[in-house]
Amino acid sequence: MGEMISIKGADGFAFGAYHASPAGARKGGVIVIQEIFGLDEHVRRDVDRWASLGFEAVAPSMYDRREAGFVADHDEAGMKAGIAHAMSTPLDQAMGDIAACRDWLAPRGKVYIVGYCYGGSLAWLAAAKVPRLSGSSSYYGSMVQANAGLKPLCPTIVHLGRRDTHIPADDVKAAVLAAHPDVPVYIYEDAGHGFNNEDPERHHKASAELARARTLEVFGA
Repeated sequence: MGEMISIKGADGFAFGAYHASPAGARKGGVIVIQEIFGLDEHVRRDVDRWASLGFEAVAPSMYDRREAGFVADHDEAGMKAGIAHAMSTPLDQAMGDIAACRDWLAPRGKVYIVGYCYGGSLAWLAAAKVPRLSGSSSYYGSMVQANAGLKPLCPTIVHLGRRDTHIPADDVKAAVLAAHPDVPVYIYEDAGHGFNNEDPERHHKASAELARARTLEVFGA
């Protein structure tokens, strides 16, 4: 099990983050970027899972400047609140907080990033905008298509669900491959949006396990 810590951003603001130490030999550090719902039980379990695989993992609370410790339910009200926070969080600020997490982890080895939904978009953007990351894994990010022309500075992988009603998987894949033929973009035929999330209405176990195995290859494990 992990613990809450505090990390200081470039602007001097100290934001909360959920941190878990690696089990066994440390394979690297992983920045885990949340969905729109904040550091809920699913994000924390994901951090713990990365730690169980040998990574020191940290998930920054991306909305702390607006609402410290924000966590929302997966219902209409929670989605509305999460979207409002995400849309009101400047991307440059988000990249700065990711860079602060990188700097916090970097003294102990390589640093990777993985993100889901809102975090999937940020993981794609960070691959191009945050130097000195060693790998990025983007899950069903809605901003990937519009930013497909950005050039990743590190090995990057993209995961999409065929049954995702929010994100046109084929269009995203076409946009990414047109700009970067060497970036793997995987479409999981039986999965919808949020398939890594263990919410029973969203989770697709086989797709999540395959995507994680592919991500581990990018993360050098």
